[in-house]
Amino acid sequence: MSPTDDDLIRRIHRDLQDSYDEELELELDDGNDTDKEGRKQYFNELFRLQGELVKLQDWVVSSGHKVVILFEGRDAAGKGGVIKRITQRLNPRVARVAALPAPNDRERTQWYFQRYASHLPAAGEMVLFDRSWYNRAGVERVMGFCTDDQYEEFFRSAPEFERMLVRSGIQLIKYWFSISDDEQQLRFMGRIHDPLKQWKLSPMDLESRRRWEDYTRAKEVMLERTHIAEAPWWVVQADDKKKARLNCIHHLLQQMPYREIERPAIILPPRERHQDYARQPVSPDIVVPEIY
Repeated sequence: MSPTDDDLIRRIHRDLQDSYDEELELELDDGNDTDKEGRKQYFNELFRLQGELVKLQDWVVSSGHKVVILFEGRDAAGKGGVIKRITQRLNPRVARVAALPAPNDRERTQWYFQRYASHLPAAGEMVLFDRSWYNRAGVERVMGFCTDDQYEEFFRSAPEFERMLVRSGIQLIKYWFSISDDEQQLRFMGRIHDPLKQWKLSPMDLESRRRWEDYTRAKEVMLERTHIAEAPWWVVQADDKKKARLNCIHHLLQQMPYREIERPAIILPPRERHQDYARQPVSPDIVVPEIY
């Protein structure tokens, strides 16, 4: 095996370790980690930023603010990872994730933006779109799922749709996660070698790899034609997943004039006890076996 192949395998293993870190965020002591100090700094900063997100959440609820955050980017760019870190400590009734599947037959006959509009926030809510109406400017364009007329109509309608949202009182923030050709290949290969993540690789993902340049052209057109003053695009450099998460969350916090909302002291009331109450035994037939 050539040195290049050795290096690639090491990078895949390192990337797999990072992916497991996503599920073990609180585990700072890892004997196999060669950069313990770097991980510790990352987690410390992540937890600090997540504390600020909780303050932001309280302010959104208190002020009745309405926020929509779009996350776009190539497959494996890290959109889901940052969404997970943003919502990890938040109330899901306040910070909701909208990840819409492909439209069904009925939805294909609707106004294009209709199925997205039903997920928009009410006062005191944040909605994070894991991909959005920009599917038409990306995957639908590249894969031929829309006509030229539909594609052009999207670019006429999208800026006006977004201006309408902003006029209605919704703050719209749009992020594009940018990764390099080599980094996407590495992440795809990592998924191929990880049985826990192979489900993430759909035939569409594999085809998108082949059509890298087509997606690049589509992205460039999209950014140029939908970057508006009311809702500009923000590009997150995402080759380093941990840095991308921190940078995106830090930037998001700067977009809103939130402040810490004072909460009344929480006092746990004493439990009432009644002489006529007796706890009934649980049938062993319905108890989950204690294997661990």
